[in-house]
Amino acid sequence: MRREVLGLLFGAMLLTGCSPDAPAPEAPASSGVEGGAAQDQEFPDIVEVRAARESGGTYSFDVTVSSPYDTPERYADGWRVLGPDNEVYGEHELTHDHASEQPFTRTQSGVEIPDGVQTVTIEGRDQANGYGGGTVEVELPTG
Repeated sequence: MRREVLGLLFGAMLLTGCSPDAPAPEAPASSGVEGGAAQDQEFPDIVEVRAARESGGTYSFDVTVSSPYDTPERYADGWRVLGPDNEVYGEHELTHDHASEQPFTRTQSGVEIPDGVQTVTIEGRDQANGYGGGTVEVELPTG
């Protein structure tokens, strides 16, 4: 008897789930620019950095930036290379938005870093809010 009742309940649940009157599942929230979270973001995030030592003893940095709020009116407009004591070793300027390319990677070359410095931090800049957001600390190659 118990099996019959359970079988009937299970069958009823299956039919109800397939019913055309069942409410449609809600769509997940968008993470695009129209979504509030992206527009509310104040700063770009640096998500990846690759450092290379150049032939003249300077360094180059491949920097990946995430700024999902980018529009022609407001965008991530650069980054800076900071030493352990927050001394600025280099700055890179971006002159336009990257709204259709997120995240995006650009390269900065010719950064002079004093001997003895083993790590640097890359920090992004927002056109309206200045420096801030997620940073990446990268170890400098020695060879």
